[in-house]
Amino acid sequence: MPKLTGPVQTALQWEAGGLVAGVDEAGRGPLAGPVMAAAVILDDKQPIRYLADSKTLTSKRRDFLFDEIRAKALCFSVAQASVEEIDELNILQATLLAMRRAVQGLRLPPKLVLVDGNRLPVLDIRAEAIVKGDSKVAAISAASILAKVSRDRWCAQYHQQFPQYGFDAHKGYPTAVHLAALRTHGPCPEHRKTFGPVAALLV
Repeated sequence: MPKLTGPVQTALQWEAGGLVAGVDEAGRGPLAGPVMAAAVILDDKQPIRYLADSKTLTSKRRDFLFDEIRAKALCFSVAQASVEEIDELNILQATLLAMRRAVQGLRLPPKLVLVDGNRLPVLDIRAEAIVKGDSKVAAISAASILAKVSRDRWCAQYHQQFPQYGFDAHKGYPTAVHLAALRTHGPCPEHRKTFGPVAALLV
C-alpha cells in the first residue's frame, strides 16, 4: 500500500490491503492528436525514486522513469481517445473515456482508483479524485509520466508524416510557431476541428 499522508491516507484505509491504481492524462490542451491516459499499480517491494508530476521533470528524466515504471510496476496500462472522439464528445468527456480505458486495460484489478484532478471517469471500482494528485500520490505521478511520454512519442512519430507543423517541438500546443504553421498549411488530419484556432480556419 502506498504511504500517503493527509486526506488521501484516510481514503486508502477503507481499502487496506487492496491494490491501488493511480490514473492521469496528458494532452488536454493541444490543438492536435489524441488525449492519452495511463493507469499504474506500483509494487511496494520495488520502490521507484524521483517520481513526481511529469510536468516538473526534464525530458531525459521522464524517459528514464518511463522505462523504470514499466519494469517495476505490478501492472500498467496506457490508453487514448482519438481526435474524432475528442471532436464528437468534447475534450473533458474524451479524457474521462481514455482514463476508463486505461483502468480497464490493467492486468490486475485494483480495489481503489485514485485519479488526478476533480472529475472521475465512469468505473465499476471505488474511485477518488485528488486535485494535484500527480504531486501527492506516487502511483498518479507514475501514471502522469507514462501518459506524457507516450503522447510525446506519438507527436515525434507524427512529425515524420507532417514535419511542416513542428509537432516534435511544440507537441501540438498552440505556440506561435504552431499557429503560424496552421495559417500557412491549414489543418492536418490530426488537428482537433472543434478547438478554436483550428475551427476558425474551417469556416
